[in-house]
Amino acid sequence: MNAHAPAASGSILKQSSAVWAIAFACVVAFMGIGLVDPILPAIATSLHATAAQTELLFTSYLAVTGVAMFFTSWVSSRIGAKNTLLIGLALIVVFSVLAATSGSVWNIIGFRAGWGLGNALFISTALATIVGAASGGTASAIILYEAALGLGIAVGPLVGGLLGSVSWRGPFFGVTTLMAIAFIAVVVLLKSSGLEKPTPTKLSAPFRALGQPALAALAVTALFYNIGFFVLLAYTPFPLGFGALGIGFTFFGWGVGLAITSVWVAPLLTARMRRTTVLKIALPLLALDLFAAAVVVASQVGLIVCVVIGGLVLGVLNTVLTECVMEATDLPRSVASSAYSAVRFIGGAIAPPVATLLADAFSPSAAYVFAGASVAVAFVVVALTTRVLRRVDDGAESERVEAEAISAGEMV
Repeated sequence: MNAHAPAASGSILKQSSAVWAIAFACVVAFMGIGLVDPILPAIATSLHATAAQTELLFTSYLAVTGVAMFFTSWVSSRIGAKNTLLIGLALIVVFSVLAATSGSVWNIIGFRAGWGLGNALFISTALATIVGAASGGTASAIILYEAALGLGIAVGPLVGGLLGSVSWRGPFFGVTTLMAIAFIAVVVLLKSSGLEKPTPTKLSAPFRALGQPALAALAVTALFYNIGFFVLLAYTPFPLGFGALGIGFTFFGWGVGLAITSVWVAPLLTARMRRTTVLKIALPLLALDLFAAAVVVASQVGLIVCVVIGGLVLGVLNTVLTECVMEATDLPRSVASSAYSAVRFIGGAIAPPVATLLADAFSPSAAYVFAGASVAVAFVVVALTTRVLRRVDDGAESERVEAEAISAGEMV
C-alpha cells in the first residue's frame, strides 16, 4: 500500500502575487488544449477544409510541443525560469493572434505549431517556478497548480464553445487577450532574484534517458494511451453533430471529470494499491469506453456518456502515469519528464488525422476502434513490463518531486 499525496502545509490561499500570476497563466495555457475543440467543424465549414485538415490543428500543436519538450529543460537551465516563461507566453500571444486573423486552414495549422512551442516552454517551467516562489507552503502551491490544470482543461472547451458560437476566430482572440494579461502579470509580479539559480543540463540528456528500460516502457505506454486520449478529444466533435456551444458543454463535462479524478481520486487509489495495479485497471476501462463509443457513435446521448466517462478515467491515468515516471529512474526528474512527455505527445499528434482518415475510409466507428485498440496495446505494455516497473510501486514522492512530476508530465 502506498501513500503518495503530500500533506498540505499552509493554506492554498496563502500565496504570493507572483504565484497567483503564474497560476492564472497556467489556467489559460491549459485552456489552449481544448479551446479549438468546439470550433473544428466551424473552421472546416468556413475555410472549406476537410475534417482531416482541421484535425491537423491538434497534430501540429502536439508534434511541436513534443519535440520541444526534449529541449525545454536545456533552455530554462541556461536562460532562467522567468525568461523561459515570458518567451513561452509571448509566442502563444503572437501565434494565437496570427491564427485568429488567418484566412487559410494551412496557415492556422502552422500558427498552431508555433503556439505549441510557446506552450512547451511555458508549461515545462511553470510549476517549478510556482514552487520556488511559493510563500504559503510548497504543498499548497502544488495543489494550486493542480487546480489550475484541472480548471484550464475543463473551462477550455466551454470558453471555446461560447466564443466559437459567435465566430470561430473568437477563441483565438480570447487566448491572445488572456495570455497578454498573464505576460504583463509575470513581468511585474515575478522577481528573478527570488528564484533558484538553475543548474545547466546537457542537450542530450532526455534522449539518453529513454535508454532506461523503465522509462522507455512508460513512454511507449503513454504514446499508445495518448492516442486514445486525443481521438476522444479531437475527433469526437465531428460525429457528435452539435454546434460550437453544444460541443463546448460536452467537453466541459469531460474536463470536469478529468479534473476531479486527477486531483482527488487518483491519490486515493494510489494510497490503497500499487500504481501498476491502478494502471492495469484503468487502461482496460478506458479501452472498453472507447469500444463502447464505437458502438453508440450514431447516438448523441450515448457518445456524450462515453466522453464524460472517458474524462473520469483519463484523469486517473494522467496522474498515475506521471507519478510512475518520477519514480522509474534515478535520473533528474526534469530530464525524465521531458523525455517521457516528448514521446507521449507523438501519440497525441498521430491520433486525430489517423482517426479521421479511418472514419472516412470505413465508418466513424473505426476511429474509436483504433483508439480502443491503442489503449489495449498500452495495457499489454504495462502487463509485460511489470517487473521492470517494480520500482514505481515503492516509496513516496517528496513535495518537490510531486511538483516536478505534474509540471512536465501532466500536460494534457
